Amino acid sequence: MSLLGALPARFRRERVLIIGCGDVGQRAARVLGRSSRVLALTSSAERVPALRAQGITPLRGNLDEPQSLRRLAGLATRVLHLAPPPSGELVDWRLDPRTRALTRALVQRSLPSALVYGSTSGVYGDCQGRWVDESTPAKPLTPRAWRRVDAEAAVHWLGRATGVRTTALRIPGIYASDREGGTPRERLRRGTPVLRAEDDVFTNHIHADDLARACVLALWRGRPQRNVNVVDDTELKMGDYFDLAADLYGLPRPPRVARDAAGDQLPLMLLSFMSESRRLHNQRMKQELGLRLHYPTVAQGLATSPG
Repeated sequence: MSLLGALPARFRRERVLIIGCGDVGQRAARVLGRSSRVLALTSSAERVPALRAQGITPLRGNLDEPQSLRRLAGLATRVLHLAPPPSGELVDWRLDPRTRALTRALVQRSLPSALVYGSTSGVYGDCQGRWVDESTPAKPLTPRAWRRVDAEAAVHWLGRATGVRTTALRIPGIYASDREGGTPRERLRRGTPVLRAEDDVFTNHIHADDLARACVLALWRGRPQRNVNVVDDTELKMGDYFDLAADLYGLPRPPRVARDAAGDQLPLMLLSFMSESRRLHNQRMKQELGLRLHYPTVAQGLATSPG
């Protein structure tokens, strides 16, 4: 039985619009299957044949060109927004003009019943290893996290102003063997260092297939104007995660370095991830969305997806 098989018939064969139909969006489309007509916004003519081959109806448009989004108004009964904010220079680096443009387009005609946004757990900032749930205030530390906070605000503004049921999924590291860069194998082969135990940070993960299922469930079951952590049950520090993967792949464990020496050996993006530590509660995901994880821990996910 499909994930939506137990839903009332009146909820089936709806029009679901995916904004940002990359790896996770395509997985979500497969979960939806024939229960809904799936449409996807794309700015690339080259992607059109591949989307059609998957049974997805492509729509040409670009979040960076708001006038191209006019046709989206009134088109879908539910919207899954997985497109990231821009990463280049912005007039205000804290804002996400893409999500703002999308919400302005959607209010021009009949509204979708639900809008789900794929955010990031980075909105919590550094919690020094503490457990956090969705009531924990956002304290973003990086421009990309600030833009996600702005996107969440724009999405929930739409919900409050119009009655659209909006959900922001706060997503940590995504992994899967059939996802580009979806396992630690290449990083392990390069011998990239990790922090020594006394300097290490907690890390959080979700398998791409479980994330796709969470996205679909949120389209139907998400409560109004709700934030939801989408994370598995793993409680693991980053260095231990890479040690686990190395042992599973039969590769050498990565070298350990002190934090004060890491700046000379690691790229800035990686260093930023090593500057934030938190553990995410997932009760809301399980209780409200009803998601039963296929891969409850990264040990199970990596073992069954050997990368």
